[in-house]
Amino acid sequence: MSTKSIGNPHADTPPGGHGRGTHGNVGTHGDIAPAEIAIGVIIGRTSEFFDFFVYAIASVLVFPQLIFSDVDRLTGTLYSFAIFALAFIARPIGSLIFMTIDRLYGRGTKLTIAIFMLGGATAAVAFLPGSDQIGKTAGVLLAVFRIGQGLALGGAWDGLSSLLALNAPEAKRGWYAMIPQLGAPLGLMVASALFAFLVSTLSASDFIEWGWRYPFFVAFAINVVALFARLRIVSTPDYQNLFESRDLQPAPVLETVTSQGRNIIIGAFAPLASFAMFHMVTVFPLSWVYLFTKQSPARFLEIEIGGGIVGFFAVLASGLLADRFGRRSVLGVSAVAIAAFSGFAPQLLNGGDVGEIIFMVFGFAILGIGFGQSSGVVAGNFTSHHRYTGAALTSDLAWLVGAAFAPLAALLLASNFGVLAAGAYLLSGAVGTIAALFINRELGQKFS
Repeated sequence: MSTKSIGNPHADTPPGGHGRGTHGNVGTHGDIAPAEIAIGVIIGRTSEFFDFFVYAIASVLVFPQLIFSDVDRLTGTLYSFAIFALAFIARPIGSLIFMTIDRLYGRGTKLTIAIFMLGGATAAVAFLPGSDQIGKTAGVLLAVFRIGQGLALGGAWDGLSSLLALNAPEAKRGWYAMIPQLGAPLGLMVASALFAFLVSTLSASDFIEWGWRYPFFVAFAINVVALFARLRIVSTPDYQNLFESRDLQPAPVLETVTSQGRNIIIGAFAPLASFAMFHMVTVFPLSWVYLFTKQSPARFLEIEIGGGIVGFFAVLASGLLADRFGRRSVLGVSAVAIAAFSGFAPQLLNGGDVGEIIFMVFGFAILGIGFGQSSGVVAGNFTSHHRYTGAALTSDLAWLVGAAFAPLAALLLASNFGVLAAGAYLLSGAVGTIAALFINRELGQKFS
């Protein structure tokens, strides 16, 4: 990875101007290397995904029994997945609130409030009493804390991913675009390993009573550490100048939606296949195996760790493939592969260890290729003034449409019509991606 300065005085120069890239000479305090941005991006995304997977795993293994003990396990899991979706609904609202804070008080203040809010909501879940103690209030509190997580995630956007993509060398844009996505398999592996250890070493009663709470405390600690690591980067004069020179400043949300609405919608649908696939190989299979097979959750979490390793290397491969064949081609081919996967692969979850391993290996391999480039279709589609806010809103909308209801829809379909029916939701995501790439061909060409 190159360590030369990423400042480019010729990029995004306003018409007739001298270019704000020269307004703050980043070299004054020392050149900023791509590797430095990449480290900040990976730290931030890994902490967010670890938090995400801790909650997702608990939605299957803990909340149906602890919070919804008055209904059967399947119904309780469906209720858990409905609350799970609330964070994705709240996230765009969080972006609206925190973009205002960003404009008024700065990116450092916004990040500090957002990350402590995220950590606070996560830690609050760890102290949540069960329904046997406070009745239905437990479910209400869980929903409130989940909404708090979603609002905070809307404010956790730091712009480093866009900064990395915009300053990537011409021939390595695909490689740099995949770096933020490495946080997903890393977060999954750590969260799965922690829960697998607790489930396998504690009795069922101890795990439900207190064991499951520890990963939420760990998530809080990781969020705090990640906050200071990210603040150390984004709050320095060098980075403040670089954010300004690359037009990565917050614009009013309503103004951005009004002027960039088409780009936001198309940008959100382009990665739909990989975002739907994201939950189909992480959250949904754990729920299906736990509810409808004799496989132990600890064993399947170990299989998920292996899948995460495959996904990690597939994300790396996506960068090489995108630079060789173009991002549009990678997204299109991965969407077709996901469509094919949806037609037969879910049935493998009923095939014991061998079937589950095949499902996870192929699923994560396909996911990594598409997901690795899903963030790369965002930043360059916007005018420079709206790039920072537009990229955040596009990401929020993509997660809402492609991922928020994926576990709920898949489990609902599978429990009523068989596991193969869960592929219908996945197929709809693949169709959405292919349609978006076909309707707006320049989307892929701008970053290919």
